[in-house]
Amino acid sequence: MNTRENGPDQEPVIRDKRKIDPETGKARETAAGGAEEQAPPQAAPADGAAAPTGDIADDLAERTRDLQRLQAEYANYRKRVERDRVAVREQATAAALAELLPVLDDIGRAREHGELTGGFAKVAESLEGVVTKLGLSAFGAKGDPFDPTVHEALMHSYSPDVTEPSCVEIFQPGYRMGERVIRPARVAVAEPAEPGAAEGEAAAQAEAPADPEPGGPGSGSDDN
Repeated sequence: MNTRENGPDQEPVIRDKRKIDPETGKARETAAGGAEEQAPPQAAPADGAAAPTGDIADDLAERTRDLQRLQAEYANYRKRVERDRVAVREQATAAALAELLPVLDDIGRAREHGELTGGFAKVAESLEGVVTKLGLSAFGAKGDPFDPTVHEALMHSYSPDVTEPSCVEIFQPGYRMGERVIRPARVAVAEPAEPGAAEGEAAAQAEAPADPEPGGPGSGSDDN
């Protein structure tokens, strides 16, 4: 169809058939002069139509809670598995290090007697370096306060040189790996002398009757 309705020599006529005026934004009037009819509003849903929407929302909320619960359980499971893995690894390492303690004791005694020389010294240093990297550390020294959780008392005595129960002799050093005690230190413990013990002993000696002199009264000798 030719768009030039007024003839071939005239300019084409362009008709704007848009129903909404782009300038005012209002509905344009039809050619008959009346406003264009707007689309009728949708009928309100019946009473039974709203039920599915509520059920879907409830199902969605329930599924969301289930998902959150599963995520929390999985996170706790991962933490528990990692914690158990670390505990098993520490137990295995501690068991292996416990088997090496007698060797470390022999190295310590050889060092005390000046026998740790030559190639044996290099081997001993390498072994001590390895167990140190694995977290093993020795403890127990003269003068340390006695702690029954990490010390094993083999001897007990009293001494005026200490003010609290202390380790005065180390028979065998203790070893720990982190906070885990692999072997307690075997020690001799000394406690402070009981108050008044020396005074009581001196008083007891002073109250004891003196031995009678030979030939004196009460000696049982007869001058006749």
